[in-house]
Amino acid sequence: MSSGILYVVATPIGNLADFSPRAISTLQNVDYIACEDTRHSATLLQNYLINTPTTALHNHNETSKAPYLIAQLHQGKNIALVSDAGTPLISDPGYTLVKLAHQHGIRVSPIPGACAAMSALSVAGLASDQFHFVGFLPAKSSARQKNLTALSQSTCTLILYEAPHRIVDCLQDIVAIMGGERTLTLCRELTKTFETIKQDTASNLLAWVSNDPNQQKGEIVLLIEGYTLPENSERQRISVELDTLLTTLAANLPLSQAASVAATLSGIKKNQLYQQLLAIK
Repeated sequence: MSSGILYVVATPIGNLADFSPRAISTLQNVDYIACEDTRHSATLLQNYLINTPTTALHNHNETSKAPYLIAQLHQGKNIALVSDAGTPLISDPGYTLVKLAHQHGIRVSPIPGACAAMSALSVAGLASDQFHFVGFLPAKSSARQKNLTALSQSTCTLILYEAPHRIVDCLQDIVAIMGGERTLTLCRELTKTFETIKQDTASNLLAWVSNDPNQQKGEIVLLIEGYTLPENSERQRISVELDTLLTTLAANLPLSQAASVAATLSGIKKNQLYQQLLAIK
């Protein structure tokens, strides 16, 4: 008997209409649905007349439950994995089960759909070519500040999830560690009735959220602009790197040839580099 398939199924993050026909069909036709919270998923399943049996798979039972589900898959059963909202494993349970499925040679197939982090990035107005998904920061301020310090000079856009009751404290720590002028985008209740997307400096965003209790409710994704070197620091860095290049070349080549090679690599005029080499010598 061939093994079944483990489907990793994305569900809506708010608006129930954001559910693909393929996802619905998959959930209707598998043998079991492993849910982060069966009671929470029941509303979605009932809305789409999905009567497939469900079983709980969450942070507290995944280690013990995953082997049982693997055994079911080995018996040819097909299983769908869903979280409460969005794409499973993105700050949600499922990693242990998916890893175990790979170890047992069981096929794992994604059914793509909503993801709060990617939805927020698409509307944040911040650089999206490079980003770092951080997930939830530590709940305690000291640990949170330590993490923010480690991230403070990352040039990637940072994507955080934050609990509504901690959002003010988190913004205070961002201002303290990264400075009040860093640009942030707050995305709250995406795809829901009270969807809010606001970009501002960290200081202004802190004041706005602090003064409006409604912004301290719901699901929150916070995006932080990547660190940019001050202009003087960037020029200094380039100058040091150029000096290092010239010194290295001059140690192995005649000055004229060293200047020629450096000009090809840097795009700077050969005569200018030759004069710089003379100054270094």
